[in-house]
Amino acid sequence: MTSALPPLAKRVPSERSHHGETFTDEYAWLISKDDPDTLAYLKAENAFSEQQTAHLATLRETLFAEIKNKTQETDLSVPVRKGDFWYYTRTVEGKQYGIHCRVPAEGSVPPVPAPGTALPGEQVLLDENELAGEAEFFSMGAFDVSPDGTLLAYSTDYAGDERYTLRVKNLVTGEVLPDEIPGTFYGTAWSAAGDHLFYLTVDEAWRPYRVWRHALGSEQPDVVVHEEADERFWTGISLTRSEQYIIIDLHSKVTSEIRLIPAADPTAEPVVFGTGRREGVEVSVDHQGDRFVVLHNDQAENFTIGWTPVTDTNQFHELIAHREDTRLLDVDAFDGHLVVHFRRDGLSGLRIVPNEGEAREITFPEPVYTVSPDANPRYAADTYRLRYNSLATPDSVYDCWVATGELTLLKRKPVLGDFDPADYEQHREWAVAEDGTRIPISLMCKKGTVRDSSAPLLLYGYGSYETSMDPWFSIARLSLVDRGVVYAIAHVRGGGEMGRRWYDDGKLLKKKNTFTDFVACARHLAAAGWTSPGKTVARGGSAGGLLMGAIANLAPEAFGGIVAEVPFVDALNTILDPTMPLTVVEWDEWGNPLADPAVYAYMKSYSPYENVAARDYPPILATAGLNDPRVGYHEAAKWVAKLRATGKGGQVLLKTEMGAGHMGPSGRYDAWKEEAFVLAWVLDAVGLA
Repeated sequence: MTSALPPLAKRVPSERSHHGETFTDEYAWLISKDDPDTLAYLKAENAFSEQQTAHLATLRETLFAEIKNKTQETDLSVPVRKGDFWYYTRTVEGKQYGIHCRVPAEGSVPPVPAPGTALPGEQVLLDENELAGEAEFFSMGAFDVSPDGTLLAYSTDYAGDERYTLRVKNLVTGEVLPDEIPGTFYGTAWSAAGDHLFYLTVDEAWRPYRVWRHALGSEQPDVVVHEEADERFWTGISLTRSEQYIIIDLHSKVTSEIRLIPAADPTAEPVVFGTGRREGVEVSVDHQGDRFVVLHNDQAENFTIGWTPVTDTNQFHELIAHREDTRLLDVDAFDGHLVVHFRRDGLSGLRIVPNEGEAREITFPEPVYTVSPDANPRYAADTYRLRYNSLATPDSVYDCWVATGELTLLKRKPVLGDFDPADYEQHREWAVAEDGTRIPISLMCKKGTVRDSSAPLLLYGYGSYETSMDPWFSIARLSLVDRGVVYAIAHVRGGGEMGRRWYDDGKLLKKKNTFTDFVACARHLAAAGWTSPGKTVARGGSAGGLLMGAIANLAPEAFGGIVAEVPFVDALNTILDPTMPLTVVEWDEWGNPLADPAVYAYMKSYSPYENVAARDYPPILATAGLNDPRVGYHEAAKWVAKLRATGKGGQVLLKTEMGAGHMGPSGRYDAWKEEAFVLAWVLDAVGLA
C-alpha cells in the first residue's frame, strides 16, 4: 500500500515476551500523545486524508446539507413529568447543543406544542450553548434534579476524556452554588431532603470505583461511602423511582452486587442486598412499596424476575419464570404495576404487569423494529412512556395507558422534505454460520430494489458485551438508501439479540464466532442477490471496530471497503497491559492473556494488529479520537501504519479528531459533518460518488 505520507518521524520498536514468545512492536511509540512526533504524525495523517478525499468535498457538502435540510433544527422533546414540572429539551436552529427547560405540570397528558413555539411559563434550567461557549468540545454528564425540584446537579466535560466537573444550581434563585467537584464520572443520586449528593470518581485505569457523599454547603471533606477494591468491578449510583433508596450497583461483566442506603438517612452505612456477591450471578433491583423487585440469572440463563420483602432481602418469591426463548433485560417498578423489557426472536418488547390483573405485551406490526423504555421518573404513574422506531419509521414517543394498554403517539421525529416511510422496504434475512447457526440480518432498501447483485450495500456490525444492534432510524442513512444503497445490520454472536447464550457464544474462547458470523452475513447477502462483494462496505465502531479489523484479515475479498471507527484493533497489546484504561475490567469479556497461555494464543490468532499480512486489503477508513479514554487513538494509528507497511491493495486512511474522545465531535452540526465525511467515503468506495 503506497502513500504520499512522509516516513514516520522515528521508529523505536519495543519488545514484549509472554508465555515463551517474543513479539516486536514496531509502532509502539505511537502510544504517547505527549510525544511531539506522535502529534505531528497524526496531523500529517489528517492532512493526507483530506488531500486524498478532496475530490469528495462537494459531495460532503451535499450530504451535510441533506442531513441538515431533513432535520427539524428548532424542535422540542416530549415533556417528561417529574414532581410538579414537565421537563424537556429544546434545540434552536444554528445552535450546536440543547437547552434544558421545564414548565409547571398540570394533568397526565404532556403539552406538545408545534415546533418553534414556546411553552407558557417556561423556565430555562441550563443552556448547553452558553456553557460550551467557544470550546472545541463540550459534553454534559450528570443532569439530576433533586426530589423537591429545587436543585440541579450537572456536570461538564470540555476535552472528551469523560472527566466531568460537577456543580449544583439552585433552580429557585438561579444561583450556581459554590459546591464544585472536579474529576467526577457519570452518575449521581440525591438524598430525600436534597441536602446530600452522591457521586462517583474513577481510578487511574478509568474505572469508577469510589462512591462519595457530599453535604451541600458544608466545609467538611466529602466522605467515601464505598471503595471497590476488585479491579474487575465498576461502580454505579442511582436513586430508585420511589425516591426511597439510593442504590450502589457493583458489577463486573459477569457478576454484580447491590448495596442500599435509605434516601431519608443518607449518612447510614450501605447494606448489602440479599446474599451479596456470588461469582457469575447478576442482580438488579427496584423498589415497590414494601418489597424490592429483583431481576437475576441465578440458575436462569435468560434471567427471571421476583421480589423480596424490604425487611428480608434473602427471601425470594418468583414473579416471572425463566424462559429459554425470552431474555429478560430489565424491570421498572411503579406503585401499581411493573414493566418488563425483554427480547424474543431477535426483537425487543415490553410487557406491562399490573399488581392486580392480567399482564399484556406491547406489540408492533413491522418485521424489524426496536421498542424500549423512555424516561419514566414518576412512581405514581398511570401511563408508561416508551420509544419506538425501525429502519423506516422515525423515532416515535408513545404513552401506554396502563389500565387499557392503549397507545397514544405523542411525537414522531420530523423528517422534512418528501420523506415517506412507504418508499422503503424492510426485511429480515438469515445467514448460516460455519457451525450451522442461523444469524439474523435486518435490511432496509428503496422500494422496488431488484435483487440482481447490482446494488451496493453497507453492512453494520458490533457483536460484543451483549449489546444488541437493534434496527434504528437515521436521517443521515437516507442519503445512502435514496441513492440505491441497501443498508443491513448483521446481528452477530457476542451481542445480545438472541439471548444470553448468543452473547456467551461470541466472547472469550468463542470470540471468533463474531467475525465468522459477520463474514457469513456478507456472503449470504451477496449470494441472495442483494449485492456483490465488491460493492459491500462493512462498518463498525469501538468493539465493532475490532470486528472490522478481524474481517479485514479473515476475508478481505468479501468487501469493497471497510470503515473502522475508534477501532479496538490493538486488542492483545491492550489486554496484556493492566495499566491501560479498563483492561482488568475487560478480562471477563476477552480472557486474561497474562495468566492463561490459551487465551494469549487465541487472542493473538485474531487480534487485527498482530495479523496484518502481505495480502490484498480493500480500501479502509479508520477514525480515532485523541482524548478517547475507552479505545486509545494509538490503536487505529498503529494499525494503519502496519497496514501501510505490510498490506497491499486498497488505500488506507486515518482521520483523528484532535479535540474529541470516543463519541466523536460533540456539537450536532460537527457530528453531521463527520457523518457526511464517512458517507461520502462509502459512496466513493461503491462507485456512487
